[in-house]
Amino acid sequence: MGDDSEWMKLPVDQKCEHKVWKARLNGYEEALKLFQRIEDEKSSEWGKYLGLIKRFVTDSNAVAQLKGLEAALAYVENAHVAGKTTGEVVSGVVSKVFNQPKARAKELGVDICLMYVEIEKAEVVQEELIKGLDNKNPKIIVACIETLRKALSEFGSKIITLKPVVKLLPKLFESREKAVRDEAKLLAVEIYRWIRDALRAPLQNINSVQLKELEEEWVKLPATAPKQSRFLRSQQDLKAKFEQQQAASGDTVDGDDNEEIAPQVDPYELLEAVDIISKLPKDFYEKIEAKKWQERKEALETVETLTKNPKLEGGDYGDLVRALKKVIGKDANVMLVTLAAKCIAGLATGLRKKFGTYAVHVVPNILEKFKEKKPQVVQALQEAIDAVFLTTTLQNLSDDILAVMDNKNPSIKQQASLFLARSFQHCTPSMLPKSVLKPFCAAFLKQVNDSAPEVRDAAFEALGTAMKVVGEKAVNPFLADLDKLKLDKIKECADKVELIGGKRGGGGGGGGGAGAAVEKEKPASKTTPMVEAASRPSGPPKKAAPSKSAGPPKKVKKDAPSAKPKKGLDTKEIVETELSIEACEEKAAAALPASCMQLLDSANWKERLASMEEFQRAVESMDRGEMPCQALVRMLAKKPGWKETNFQVMQMKLHIVGLIAQKGSFSKTSALVVLDGLVDKIGDVKCGGNAKEALTAIGEACSLPWTAEQVVSMAFSQKNPKNQAETLNWLANALKEFGFAGINVKAFISNVRTALGATNPAVRTAAITLLGVLHLYMGAPLRMFFEDEKPALLAQIDAEFEKMQGQSPPAPTRGVKKGAEEDGEEPEEQEEEGGAGGIMDLLPRSDISDKITSEMVSKIGDKNWKIRKEGLEEVTAVISEAKFIQPNIGELPLALKGRLNDSNKLLVQQTLTILQQIATAMGPALKQHVKNLGIPIITVLGDSKANVRAAAMTALNAWVEQTGMKEWLEGEDLSEELKKENPFLRQELLGWLAEKLPTLRTVPADLMLCLPHVYSCLEDRSGDVRKKAQDALPTFMMHLGYDKMNKATSKLKPASKDQVVAMLEKARAMMPAKPAAPAKASPPKASSSASVPASKPASGKTVSPTILPSKCHCELSVVGKKAPVKASMKEDDDRSGPIFILVPNGKELRIKEEKSLKILKWNFITPRDEYVEQLKTQMSTCLAKWLQDELFHFDFQRHVKAIGAMIEHMEDEREAVVGCLDLVLKWFTLRFFDTNTSVLMKAMEFLKLLFSMLSREDYHLNEYEASSFIPYLILKVGESKDVVRKDVRAILSMLCKVYPANKLFPFLMEGTKSKNSKQRSECLEELGCLIENYGMNVCQPTPAKALKDIAVHIGDRDTTVRNAALNTVVVAYNVCGDQVFKLIGNLSEKDMSMLEERIKRSAKKAPPAPAKQVERAQREVPAHPNATFARKTAQEEMPNKLNQARSQNIHDHSAPSIPKEFQLDLDVIENDHTHVSELPDLVQHKLDELLEPVTIPEPKIRSVSPHFDDLHNSTASTINFVISQVASGDINTSIQALAQIDEVLRQEDKAEAMSGHIDQFLIATFMQLRLIYNTHMADDRLDKKDIFKLYSCIIGNMLSLFSMESLAREASMGVLKDLMHGLITLMLDSRVEDIEDGQQLIRSVNLLVVRVLEKSDQTNILSLCNQRQCGHITLI
Repeated sequence: MGDDSEWMKLPVDQKCEHKVWKARLNGYEEALKLFQRIEDEKSSEWGKYLGLIKRFVTDSNAVAQLKGLEAALAYVENAHVAGKTTGEVVSGVVSKVFNQPKARAKELGVDICLMYVEIEKAEVVQEELIKGLDNKNPKIIVACIETLRKALSEFGSKIITLKPVVKLLPKLFESREKAVRDEAKLLAVEIYRWIRDALRAPLQNINSVQLKELEEEWVKLPATAPKQSRFLRSQQDLKAKFEQQQAASGDTVDGDDNEEIAPQVDPYELLEAVDIISKLPKDFYEKIEAKKWQERKEALETVETLTKNPKLEGGDYGDLVRALKKVIGKDANVMLVTLAAKCIAGLATGLRKKFGTYAVHVVPNILEKFKEKKPQVVQALQEAIDAVFLTTTLQNLSDDILAVMDNKNPSIKQQASLFLARSFQHCTPSMLPKSVLKPFCAAFLKQVNDSAPEVRDAAFEALGTAMKVVGEKAVNPFLADLDKLKLDKIKECADKVELIGGKRGGGGGGGGGAGAAVEKEKPASKTTPMVEAASRPSGPPKKAAPSKSAGPPKKVKKDAPSAKPKKGLDTKEIVETELSIEACEEKAAAALPASCMQLLDSANWKERLASMEEFQRAVESMDRGEMPCQALVRMLAKKPGWKETNFQVMQMKLHIVGLIAQKGSFSKTSALVVLDGLVDKIGDVKCGGNAKEALTAIGEACSLPWTAEQVVSMAFSQKNPKNQAETLNWLANALKEFGFAGINVKAFISNVRTALGATNPAVRTAAITLLGVLHLYMGAPLRMFFEDEKPALLAQIDAEFEKMQGQSPPAPTRGVKKGAEEDGEEPEEQEEEGGAGGIMDLLPRSDISDKITSEMVSKIGDKNWKIRKEGLEEVTAVISEAKFIQPNIGELPLALKGRLNDSNKLLVQQTLTILQQIATAMGPALKQHVKNLGIPIITVLGDSKANVRAAAMTALNAWVEQTGMKEWLEGEDLSEELKKENPFLRQELLGWLAEKLPTLRTVPADLMLCLPHVYSCLEDRSGDVRKKAQDALPTFMMHLGYDKMNKATSKLKPASKDQVVAMLEKARAMMPAKPAAPAKASPPKASSSASVPASKPASGKTVSPTILPSKCHCELSVVGKKAPVKASMKEDDDRSGPIFILVPNGKELRIKEEKSLKILKWNFITPRDEYVEQLKTQMSTCLAKWLQDELFHFDFQRHVKAIGAMIEHMEDEREAVVGCLDLVLKWFTLRFFDTNTSVLMKAMEFLKLLFSMLSREDYHLNEYEASSFIPYLILKVGESKDVVRKDVRAILSMLCKVYPANKLFPFLMEGTKSKNSKQRSECLEELGCLIENYGMNVCQPTPAKALKDIAVHIGDRDTTVRNAALNTVVVAYNVCGDQVFKLIGNLSEKDMSMLEERIKRSAKKAPPAPAKQVERAQREVPAHPNATFARKTAQEEMPNKLNQARSQNIHDHSAPSIPKEFQLDLDVIENDHTHVSELPDLVQHKLDELLEPVTIPEPKIRSVSPHFDDLHNSTASTINFVISQVASGDINTSIQALAQIDEVLRQEDKAEAMSGHIDQFLIATFMQLRLIYNTHMADDRLDKKDIFKLYSCIIGNMLSLFSMESLAREASMGVLKDLMHGLITLMLDSRVEDIEDGQQLIRSVNLLVVRVLEKSDQTNILSLCNQRQCGHITLI
């Protein structure tokens, strides 16, 4: 009992680990009670037991263990930290519980495992259970299988990963223990419940008896899909739904739930990949080339056996594919061709998307081989090409297929069409856009008229399949020329077609057969009702069909109901049959007054004019539906028609044509009646304007592309140069108004070529103008069409292109309704076709496949690097000669791919240059080479040499520019690259992705495959990789979403997961918004304010990822359509969050885009609409939606409110404000052009607060921000209202704290060129302040140039400008003395006399200046009353500034009349303002004249750049310049200058160069000492370590200088006096002692003073002492 009493007193946690089992038992019991009692799952009490739970389950005493298991289960169920114990506890359960004889222990062990699964630790539990399957104890194996089965049964296949379990099933079926086999059978049955036939393939090799038993069990299973019955903690909503269903005992909704819960499993994913490359016989490549067909057959049979494996390991199959391709293409033995085709099919099926790299190489050979007629060969080839198609896309294969569609052999044409028909069955509408379908349909149309019936039937089948996939509406435009019989045949074929539907992934290979088909049908049947439901409100199902895959269902639901009825009216092309003259007259007579009809052809022009007026009134009063357009225009064309001689009548006629086109249902038939006449009059001086207006109206009615093509062809069929020129001018203007969509560029380019060769200069000029407009839309490729023109003409074209550089095409203002012509995604596709892709297709391309000879390819692969280099040079020459090439480049891709791994890095770089060249030459067709040649470029990013990586990145970006990002992100290639543990590759690739992903609106789902590797990069050993991975996280999140990325962390180790989740939370806050669709930016512009609310839901999507309550926004936006009251609620909710949104790297991206001219540069005289629209688009990602609406509202009161909101949020959202500072400043520049004073004043208030905040944050404006803002701020300095000017001056003052004064100087100089005299005078005053405060170094580009430009204004007509210019030059005089006269250059006598008079006056006024400034600290320095930088809030700063100016003035004047001792008295003024009045008396003493000090000529130019002194040689000029930097206000600049001088002084042979510059150097040094004392030491924002470093540099320089007696003796008495004063002041400064090592600094100064006294000229030292004594007597 004594022992018991000891452990009874212990706390519970200590009992649980006691040696005595009874103590432990008691501890477990108490722990169980405690765990059940604690209500807070985050209580600190849980932490005490974190390390003990494993002991609970592994207790050696069976009785204690049972109780420990109960306690452990309670702990796992209730403790928030339980997840950290998963691995060790489950491992303990497997090893110490599952082998126990007691059923209760085993039951509790299973419950603990399942509880861990419930708390989101399924992966760890599964991993430990699978480890348990390797245990030698069969009891443990059985228990582990049973636990897995229960977990799968309760949680489902979404939670339990089946792949590793299925992989182990065959091994379990082979176990000797019957219990293991039986339990494995139960597990297989359970797995089959969830994935059905996908399980058959992995189990096909087990014992046939066992398989039969399984088949019997599988048949007994219910047909309905299973449901998850137990839920994770994160699935509580599903749990509640499930419980409601159970309570209601309703099965009606089971089907829906099951489809949501049960995932579709691809059997391919469950298979183990087999590496067949390593299993190929060593002599395979020799045998495949053998002369005996038996040997070749043997080699192929080996490969065929290997390719029967349903899943193959990825690798380099290039050589194998080449060998098989050669057999298919060249082997005469059809049996071997069949075998090779089967091998290709097996490879494609086993590799799936990984085979896509080789697809483009084998398809041409297979298609050509279809000339064989033997059924077994044809069947093998069909199977091969079908399998290959599933690994790539139709876009990649289209060129090869189209090439054989015109083949002479009917079998080839037939099989190509049948292949396309089978391929179309796998496609969805989005996979068959117009750009792909159009060329195929053109080829099919030729084949439906082929003489061979089998070719015709195949073409009908292919067209029918295409019609079934995309719908009649999409295909019919291509079938316009077919007769009804053939159309019916196509529709009949379409009705017979059964689409496979769904995604291709399921049918890519493996498992084939019925199972795959069933799997594909399920998702198809599941999505169909949803699409139909979405499209019901908008019309019949047929119309909705093409939009099935156009975008997310949300878009269809919101947009379709409101938009489609309008589309029905607008987009139907008006078709009209041609009417006879009699019919037209009859219809016109019914619509027009009788008098009008009678006078149409009157001989009297006045009567004809009256008739036209009546005609116009009649047309204006007609309704659209009742207007007989064709009849009316035929009446206008009636004699005299377009030969009308009276210009007034003709003007009326042309005007009426435009009216009819605008108001009526105007057809192309009607247009053709009038176009010839309009073109004939377009060059007429009086009628040309009306003709152009009429043409524009017809363009709007019948589409510009058609109208323009007709008009241009008619104009150039004439010989009238005036008409040709004006037609081209009209077209240039029309393109800007209508946009570029649908324009047939090819037709225009041929006519433009004709115009460029015209003898009439007006025609040539018009053609060049049109080219400039076309350049806006087509860009640089347009020039390629005209490279053969004469150099002079080409120079004119280049000049026109240069004008357009940096401009973006204006948004269409006419024909906007045509933009919505197609459903779903089609408008965007059309725009893209009309854009870069379509333009590049027009370029004449050469086929270089014949020039890529086998000899050249063998050279590239030669062992000798010189021969390899020669081969690469030949390739470069071939591509350069061709300029533009077709995508078929033979064997070159595989040859170049090999060179990317070359050991010679120069050849790698050469190869990358060739790849960059290929990208430019091939254009968008490059897409088909991305997988086989583009991905290897990414591999080169892992090279250890930076220059190789840079070349690879350049090549990669060149490729992406042509191909887009989609092809790169599809498949596993990118994830495989990230998987490689190469730090260079990872950091380059992640950086590239972080740059590219934010620019994409959508990405392929395969991006998800990269996530595990991104997470591993977050923990990489390389810091650079970790940083790049962190930067990339927000960009991944913007596409994948936080939830998906968070879920993906579940497979990480616990320690890693916590870190990654924390990083995800950070990334979530920084996640950028997806870019808005470019096609949807223009409609709001055309509409009025009424369109703003309508656009809110759409644009809201872009902002929602960065605002937390986004779900609420979405719901309210839908409801808001019904109830306007709720819309206002939405606005209020929107305004609750942050208004500035931080977008990582957003500003850097904008800077990059502006530099590369992708966007407009912010440079204008008055802001145009395109600048406003661009800013609006850029701000959409950085500001809250409601704020953006306010900022761009037409009502100025909204602007005031918006600025008020920005003021409120500025301090709290500082980081985000800085992130979008460039955009905020740009918006305020727009407000500077407003005339409303209240907006201006509010803007000034915000800007003052903004620059104050930026100054506190120590932020410095970059050049991009400054150039976008400062020029427009300076415009307002000339504002007529004093209150605005005052604020602008205050802002300019603040600007110097966040932007260097020397960079602000050129902006102000530019402001002096303004026509506004107020602006000129204010800018000149500000320049004076800059010079006064920062010295002459602030003058840019050089003081001489700046002062000459300033002095020009002395002769200005305006008095205020003259005075400002004079004051500024006087300030410069005070700084650098007489040197200013040399700098300002020659002035007229009048101007020079004014300047001299002003300098004399300023000298007289100078002494009393401090007293005035003390009284009026807020106002002025006498020299320039309105100057900004002279205004200081603290009175004590005024004497400091005066001190600096005064000391500069003193040292710069060598004349003895200027007193040199009064600087001491200025210090007295600084410390005691009562002595200010004594200053004039003190100045009267002229002690210097008595002592005759040494004259100092050098200081005159001490603060002037050496560029101004033409007499100095280059060395002296350099020294002058460096010395001038010593006195710089910037600490770093001064330190650098001192370091350079110190380097000179430390070398005896160079130190002599300083001779003649000693006084100049000492003055600059003393100036810097005073600057530190008065300014730097008082500035709390500056780091005291930087100040200490500057002091150290100064003292070090002085010690070096005064250790050389020859140089030290050059110091004059006046300079020594100032230097000693500065050094003594430094020693007495109490603030220096507060700096770290301050005492050491003071000791160094003491040493320096001694050195100065020892080494300087003793006469000067004695004179200095005497003078200081006299000075003190004077003071007394």
